[in-house]
Amino acid sequence: MAHHKSAKKRIRSNARRAEINTSRVGRIRTFLKRVETAIGSGNKETAQAEFKLAQPELQRGTTQGVIHRNTVSRKLSRLTARIKAMG
Repeated sequence: MAHHKSAKKRIRSNARRAEINTSRVGRIRTFLKRVETAIGSGNKETAQAEFKLAQPELQRGTTQGVIHRNTVSRKLSRLTARIKAMG
C-alpha cells in the first residue's frame, strides 16, 4: 500500500488512464473486427469502406500511445494485402 501522498495520487491517475486506454484499444479492435467480417463475407467494396474507417482509428491509437506504430503498420499492411487479394 502506498504511504506517500504522491504515490496515492499516482495510483488514482494510473487507474483513470488504464480505463481510458482500455476503451481506446477496444474501439480499435471493433474497427478491426468490422474489416475482418467484411473480408470474410467476400464483398470487396464493403471491405474497402470498412478499411478506410479503421485506418484513422489505428493511426490515432499510435499517436495516443496505446499501440506501437510498427504494430499498426503491420496490421494495415496485412489487411491491405488481404483486401487486394480478394479480386
